[in-house]
Amino acid sequence: MEFKSFNLAGPLEIIPTKLGDKRGYFVETFREDSFRKAAGSVNFVQENQSLSAKVGTIRGLHFQTNPMAQGKLVRCVSGAILDVAVDLRHGSPTYGKWVTAELTSEKLNQLWVPAGFAHGFCTLLPDTVVSYKVTNYYSPENDKGVLWNDPAIAITWPDVADAETLSGKDRVQPLLNDLPVYFTLEG
Repeated sequence: MEFKSFNLAGPLEIIPTKLGDKRGYFVETFREDSFRKAAGSVNFVQENQSLSAKVGTIRGLHFQTNPMAQGKLVRCVSGAILDVAVDLRHGSPTYGKWVTAELTSEKLNQLWVPAGFAHGFCTLLPDTVVSYKVTNYYSPENDKGVLWNDPAIAITWPDVADAETLSGKDRVQPLLNDLPVYFTLEG
């Protein structure tokens, strides 16, 4: 397994080693000891899965606030996505900056999105299935977001991104500059 860092401290792209032959392949999708060495002490408590039927479906940008903040380990089980993590840690030199990784069912790569980051994605293929492990349980009271196309963040979304696919909740998320201080660099 290879752990690739970005120019923002925290998120990691995880690229598994694929062992294949004429029958197909075998891959470790998660290995706790390797993950902890790269990402720190993390415990996953819930796993979620979504299906997006249409190319260009946008989900996010979502996060949960303390004490229910979540780290997410995101994997594309079928299809492909452009996965996005946005730094929401006040005091961070990369506050409001973002990273992306194209996650596909062929590459089997994953994106680690630590607590303190917003997360979202856009589907690149039809009938895309995304699975993600989270470090805290879903909490409606702590469920927050930031507008997917906030010009202060200026994410470069793929051309297929379709605002018509947004949920009602995601259409009215606040701008980055209107968010209270939910996270700080220290924790």
